[in-house]
Amino acid sequence: MNYKPENPLIIQSDLTVLVEVNSPHYEAARDRLVRFAELEKSPEHMHTYRVNPLSLWNAAAAGVTTEEIIATLETYGKYEIPQNVGVEIREAMSRYGKVQLHREDSALILSSEDPLIIVEICRHKFVQPYLEKQLDAHRIRVLPLYRGHLKQALTRIGFPVKDLAGYLKGRTLKFQHRPITLSGQAFALRDYQREAVDIFHAGGGPDGGSGTVVLPCGAGKTMVGMGAMKTLQCETLILTTNITASRQWKAELIDKTSLTADQIGEYSGERKEIRPVTIATYNILTYRKSRDEAFPHFGLFNEGNWGLIIYDEVHLLPAPVFRFTAELQSRRRLGLTATLVREDGLETDVFSLIGPKRYDIPWRELESSGWIATAECCEIRLPLPKGRRLDYAVADGHAKFRIASENADKIPLVKHLIAKHKGEQTLVIAQYIRQVEQVARELGAQVIMGKTPTEDRDRLYDAFRHGKLKLLVVSKVANFAVDLPDASVAIQISGTYGSRQEEAQRLGRILRPKSDGGMAHFYTLVTRDTREQEFARNRQTFLTEQGYRYAIRDAEEVFGDA
Repeated sequence: MNYKPENPLIIQSDLTVLVEVNSPHYEAARDRLVRFAELEKSPEHMHTYRVNPLSLWNAAAAGVTTEEIIATLETYGKYEIPQNVGVEIREAMSRYGKVQLHREDSALILSSEDPLIIVEICRHKFVQPYLEKQLDAHRIRVLPLYRGHLKQALTRIGFPVKDLAGYLKGRTLKFQHRPITLSGQAFALRDYQREAVDIFHAGGGPDGGSGTVVLPCGAGKTMVGMGAMKTLQCETLILTTNITASRQWKAELIDKTSLTADQIGEYSGERKEIRPVTIATYNILTYRKSRDEAFPHFGLFNEGNWGLIIYDEVHLLPAPVFRFTAELQSRRRLGLTATLVREDGLETDVFSLIGPKRYDIPWRELESSGWIATAECCEIRLPLPKGRRLDYAVADGHAKFRIASENADKIPLVKHLIAKHKGEQTLVIAQYIRQVEQVARELGAQVIMGKTPTEDRDRLYDAFRHGKLKLLVVSKVANFAVDLPDASVAIQISGTYGSRQEEAQRLGRILRPKSDGGMAHFYTLVTRDTREQEFARNRQTFLTEQGYRYAIRDAEEVFGDA
């Protein structure tokens, strides 16, 4: 047997890959592995990845070949690859593109070179409602309205569609990027941002025009969206997570492009403006008076002659919006996110309806190039106070998590960490409103929560951004699309169970490069031997997946630091 003890990968016949963290080739292997496998577990010494059909189809769509995948496993494997692994990888990779959508005159055609695949598709009950007529052994005419529904159904039965049917151009909107922004800064897309735009656009051909770009917070996902808009020169609908994010998009567009304020509309709970560039929130789109009523604002998708729809933080796209996206497949669609992980497991719908992952780059690669700050991640564990142990013992699952999360002994630890980083821009982040308010009182700090008026949020964000506020306590409303470029310390005292997407956003709050070149620090405080510690392992998975080493320390040890 060909044994290479210095290599980090152990490939198993069930398509799991064990990765030895202490191997000298760990980082090189991990950076290649994450292109086609998903991290599942990340204890201290041995991480577990899984290769699955969706991860392979995303890799295929991004241009990764079967040969590259097999070469990675052979190059970094300790042992020979089990024979069935290579077979299954080749089989899954070969399925991407076996079925294609294209146009013949005005008709939408589903085709395959393999007539047996056409037979199987025609007989499948999940697919039949979307088919109009079989034309011959290789072609089926499809009902155009169901282009997206068909892609969803085919992906779920193992035939990911390569959609080459093209897109509507949309109404033209001519504008340029400013070489010098209104705020006086030189502006141009970074190399990796330009590369992401070019891969998404694919020269304007049918291979491009839909898909997802994965970049960390602070790496300029908004700039990628602006780059796609400039390349396409068309009216655009931008969907965001909240009003703050919408207004940041508008501010960035005005600052960095020739677009004017009256060309950019806000469609939210506060305003209903439809302009050549319209920025809407997911909340307004999914608003309805009762569960039995229709969504009154979904008409926005058809109000404008959009040539591009941008889904910001696509991993948070509400399920109802998927339904309308299924009917918008003739529009170009760009998803932007820091992580494709969805807590609801709808990654396949992102793949089939928004589009496959087109571009991804390891966070540590951007860090080494100086585009995002170097980050130190540390979990600090502390015991549950004796007075709460009985409460914890008799509580149910949700209550156990909350008792552990609201451990009052976290507050002295937070004060110690703030003193340690005195003078640095520091965020304290908590899940529960009562805890947020208590911590803010104890620290004498300003606070932002869901009930904080938008004007007050914007004022506090601006003060923090410009260094007038050094400390800010925030609830989970600050997870998404909040521009805090000068934050260098984040102290997470409670989170949403094991949410990996939340960990991505919270780490991203501190990753923007520091003017002094300094390091960013991300702390998460966890109550030992509780459900909170169990869920912390899940959040740790995301950090490890991005290449960050994750230190675990005891609170007493931290208090002992000078």
